[in-house]
Amino acid sequence: SFGDALQSSHCIEVIKLISTFIAFELVCEFDPSLQPACAIIKHANPCGVATGANLKEAYKSAFNCDQTSAFGGVVALNQILDKSTAQEICSIFTEVVIAPGATAEALEVFAKKKNLRLLTTSGLKSLRDGRKSIRHVSGGFLVQDRDTETVLAKNLNIVTKRKPTDGELEDMLFAWKVAKHVKSNAIVYAKNNATVGIGAGQMSRVDSCRIAAQKSIDMADSLSLDFPLTKGSAVASDAFFPFSDGLMVAAEAGA
Repeated sequence: SFGDALQSSHCIEVIKLISTFIAFELVCEFDPSLQPACAIIKHANPCGVATGANLKEAYKSAFNCDQTSAFGGVVALNQILDKSTAQEICSIFTEVVIAPGATAEALEVFAKKKNLRLLTTSGLKSLRDGRKSIRHVSGGFLVQDRDTETVLAKNLNIVTKRKPTDGELEDMLFAWKVAKHVKSNAIVYAKNNATVGIGAGQMSRVDSCRIAAQKSIDMADSLSLDFPLTKGSAVASDAFFPFSDGLMVAAEAGA
């Protein structure tokens, strides 16, 4: 279990514990029998999430969303960690990796990294375990049901004249899975089952839209791409847009 993994680990400062928990919760959104998935968390917010043909490709796609923020982050995987993925993760400084398990070869790779903590959970947690969410406040605490809902295509009522393509719809559903774990105001641009821009925790939703789009511009420059990957992307928001300004920013980014 996640708790057992934490108890068996060496002392980890609180912010990294929170980030590790968030990373594990997020990666549990993706069924390991369907696709490998990776989530990279920094300061309790995702900075890259992706699925891929294998764990290494999922990690690389997640990393390419925001390479700067990924430095010193927490990496969560939904399948057993293998050697090639471990080597890729070790190419930059990473604080914590959490996964259902790890091969002996992967453990050998990590054994050479003094400040990297590997937590294994012997499986993934159920998102529908019915547990409560507790938040401390001054003089007490708040208790509420955990968010166990997942947006499905069959739940959607499409009202636009142009219907989304199958690929756009798939990216939209992927983006909503991620947005659920991003601090509000949350904006997630996604393309080909990978985040390409994330805006988190801003006081204004339009600012989250701008930050996410700018991160994609920065990564396009870093990766020598012809255009930012927000072009042709889908966008998820954790709440409605009160004004058109945020939508216009997303449209200008190419979503």
